[in-house]
Amino acid sequence: MLRIIACLCFVAVSLNGLAQAQKFTHADTLRGSITPQRAWWDLTYYHLKVTPNAKDSTLSGSTQVVYKVVKPYQTIQIDLQEPLLIGKVVQDGESLTFKRDGNAFFIDLKKKQEAGKTETIEVFYSGKPRLAKRPPWDGGVQWVPDGKGSTIISTSCQGLGSSVWWPCKDHMYDEPDSMQISITVPKNLMDVSNGNLRSVVENNDDTHTFNWFVKNPINNYGVNMNVANYVTWKETFKGEKGDLAVSYYVLPQNLEKAKEQFKQAPQMLKAFEHWFGPYPFYEDGYKLVEVPYLGMEHQSSVTYGNGYKMGYLGRDLSNTGWGLKWDFIIIHESGHEWFANNITYKDVADMWVHEGFTNYSENLYTEYYFGKEAGSDYVIGTRALIANDAPIIGVYGVNQEGSKDMYYKGGNLLHTIRQIVNDDEKWRQILRGLNKTFYHQTVDGSQIEAYVSEHAGRNLSKVFDQYLRDVRIPVLEYSFGNKGLQYRWTNVVDGFDMPVKVKIGSGKEEFLYPTAEWKTLKTKAEKTFSVDRNFYIKSKEIKQASL
Repeated sequence: MLRIIACLCFVAVSLNGLAQAQKFTHADTLRGSITPQRAWWDLTYYHLKVTPNAKDSTLSGSTQVVYKVVKPYQTIQIDLQEPLLIGKVVQDGESLTFKRDGNAFFIDLKKKQEAGKTETIEVFYSGKPRLAKRPPWDGGVQWVPDGKGSTIISTSCQGLGSSVWWPCKDHMYDEPDSMQISITVPKNLMDVSNGNLRSVVENNDDTHTFNWFVKNPINNYGVNMNVANYVTWKETFKGEKGDLAVSYYVLPQNLEKAKEQFKQAPQMLKAFEHWFGPYPFYEDGYKLVEVPYLGMEHQSSVTYGNGYKMGYLGRDLSNTGWGLKWDFIIIHESGHEWFANNITYKDVADMWVHEGFTNYSENLYTEYYFGKEAGSDYVIGTRALIANDAPIIGVYGVNQEGSKDMYYKGGNLLHTIRQIVNDDEKWRQILRGLNKTFYHQTVDGSQIEAYVSEHAGRNLSKVFDQYLRDVRIPVLEYSFGNKGLQYRWTNVVDGFDMPVKVKIGSGKEEFLYPTAEWKTLKTKAEKTFSVDRNFYIKSKEIKQASL
């Protein structure tokens, strides 16, 4: 998901002796940490059953939670956000007692929980869920009149978590291996959710139930419900793993526009399979679904609300012209299928793994169809949107994401690392290797950093520290004198030693290997110096007398 607004407050970071303090609450810890009541069980399967009622904007239903016992424990944490209520919890036909602590429910299990055993509880709930205030950034559930007597119902909950509309284990570290989603709606409407449609069951009360099945692991905020009077069409994408079922769901009045605009979906799949490897969810298909908000990366059910315009609602975020060559939401949100849905952060503090790589995918899409310089123009153009006001990585264990710079600065960090690697095919294999090595996994950001360093053949830890954990942009100071060219890094973290490509005089581009100490390179009489624009740094000439 793209954020172009400032994120919420930042916290507890100390930078260059300046400290900003933010207090975290008990509720933050319950939401953002792997509590003892979460740690003892491994989630394996959900069956979510929901009936939305547009007349009073309520939901009712249940979640069947199947889990494997990792170690014996008798209390399980299930999350459901206020004002929704859990009515009862059942295991093996017996009702269980529970207590509420804010948005967390602690359920006492009667049955002895034994390591290695697989168990099931079903959690029944109802109520009026939080209305989405500014979806997808401030999400929840939307109830939007369609002008024809029905209501469009949509969910979006990144950051908030899916417990805003259904009971679940609302922490990103643990995903079900598979999931069934059963949504009951009036017979004149359709639900579109994740995975493949297994059946539509006709009920006796003028409703029908859509049963969707997700064969792959799915992160909780990727689960969605989209209810409307949709029209649909399908096609097959011939991809790296064979035939991929591609489906589109739009409002009837937008059918012709959508059929033209959505031609970009297979183009996206072709480009991203080239860069990142096979689409990660062939078994579940790929869907593009129209919704009444901007859009989001719901796994195998990507939502779209960009107004059938090129760019971001008709704007080019890079101000280079290249961002108007493609529909931002189709490209960006679909890019998340690889970075967010295939490779998923365990803790939202590492959200850059989703947003930095997906921002960078916009550059790679541009390059694939318009050339390498066009891709570079695009990502470099987005630097104007970088604030450098707080570190990209947030605080762990309290559901706190880092700076909005995770998007544009994250993309420019990866573009810079590509220049260090200095081998385009090697770089492409690193991107593909990430998606293969961490296929359908949740990860710590440190795992991604280590993988890139290892396969780049260079320790990039200080580069990641500089751009992810610090707000300063490296400055390459240089000076020409009697000894030749002298140069060093300033404005950097301790030990920063990133190589950089420069051009001296009329010579060819070459790499320098600066550190924080002055280094000298013998040069000819030429005194001009420039840095390759693809490196996200600054340069500054220093007068010889000051050395």
